[in-house]
Amino acid sequence: MKTDIYQTVTDTIIEALERGLTGKFEMPWHGCSAIPCNARTGNLYHGVNVPLLWVHQIKRGFVSGTWATYRQWQDMGAQVQKGQKGAQIVFWKQIEVEPSEDNEEGQTRMFARYSTVFNADQVDGFDVQSDIEPADIQAIAAADALIDASGADIRHDEPGAYYDMKDDFINVPSPEVFRETKGSSATQNFYSTVFHELTHWSGAKHRLDRLEHKKFGDAAYAFEELVAELGAAMCCAATGVASAPREDHAHYIQNWLSALKSDRRFIFAASSQAQKAVDYLFSLQEEAAGVA
Repeated sequence: MKTDIYQTVTDTIIEALERGLTGKFEMPWHGCSAIPCNARTGNLYHGVNVPLLWVHQIKRGFVSGTWATYRQWQDMGAQVQKGQKGAQIVFWKQIEVEPSEDNEEGQTRMFARYSTVFNADQVDGFDVQSDIEPADIQAIAAADALIDASGADIRHDEPGAYYDMKDDFINVPSPEVFRETKGSSATQNFYSTVFHELTHWSGAKHRLDRLEHKKFGDAAYAFEELVAELGAAMCCAATGVASAPREDHAHYIQNWLSALKSDRRFIFAASSQAQKAVDYLFSLQEEAAGVA
């Protein structure tokens, strides 16, 4: 039966990819769904600064989309933490040019200037989640049972979601910071994120020995992300977290397929590896039940 679920997940995602996706991928926890804003002025950043700050936020796992310069944080009574590195943004300054032989009337010119800003996660004395209403995550027994049976070391120490291969632990943001995205509830996003990282966890050398030495952005990394997201979709479907594969899985997968030059063969290969990962997680649950 699970095999049929796996195939349905794969087929549905491929159909979404072939149909073409609208909108954009949204972070499942509070953050990049909103335009970055300045903590001091309340103004939204615009132009190239929006994707620049999104990239920094995603890469470094910041919960907040709020930024300010070092001096602005100080003016608000907050302090940038020692050793923190800021993000550079661009702003344009208008300068009056003095009249000359070539420019008798004078004119204004725009010059690019750079400024360094720090995220609210990087400062002390500022409530990062002061304007965020905590999510109400609904417990799903089948999903919790699968997660618990894995015995994985799952922590909520940092805002980012990742699997630490060296120390063999998973970190996901605290459940209360997850949020609803287009087509997905906060509950679905929470469990999907945990299952994504559990799929990575399953690939460790002393488990399925699937993980290769990889760098962010290379082909091996992109392929493993396909495996993890398909694994998350399969786990969600098999445990009742979601009644059907959701388009946000397809959005995420499309991003990594682009890194692999959109070769559809990769998704079939990744689906096979994802199925092995999910079968492994269920085998741990069966072992745990047998011991009990």
